[in-house]
Amino acid sequence: MHELLPQGFWKNKTMHELTDEEWEALCDGCARCCLHKLEYEATGDIRYTCIVCRYLDEETCRCTRYDERTVLVPTCMRLQPTTLEKINFLPTTCAYRLILEGKDLPWWHPLVSGSSETVHEAGISVRGKVVQEDFVHPEGWEEMIIDWVK
Repeated sequence: MHELLPQGFWKNKTMHELTDEEWEALCDGCARCCLHKLEYEATGDIRYTCIVCRYLDEETCRCTRYDERTVLVPTCMRLQPTTLEKINFLPTTCAYRLILEGKDLPWWHPLVSGSSETVHEAGISVRGKVVQEDFVHPEGWEEMIIDWVK
């Protein structure tokens, strides 16, 4: 998986000290950030839907157009250490959020388990739980709100 990275590197560095490879390795591959979200202006509440971006490979839970995603989808946010604290939509299971909060990675995280499959086995990923945005009319998004992401 990430054999060349020092084990537990995230425990010994700040977010700003991570190399690009270490930063990318923190992503657990759950694809919860690829879920479309609804924000209610009156309350500021954000609700997740089971609708995903058209570029998500639902089996691998990885973006099929990762390098050009922010051009193809202008609302796709590129997570960076400098903007992480301002983002209010990351799920409580997200490694970036966990590290920012001073917490360790869970057992199912690929950097801990050594397998990219444990995020799916633990039921954390969106695999088998989502529908592509092309198949849902925007007026029907509110009917697609889910409660399995916190």
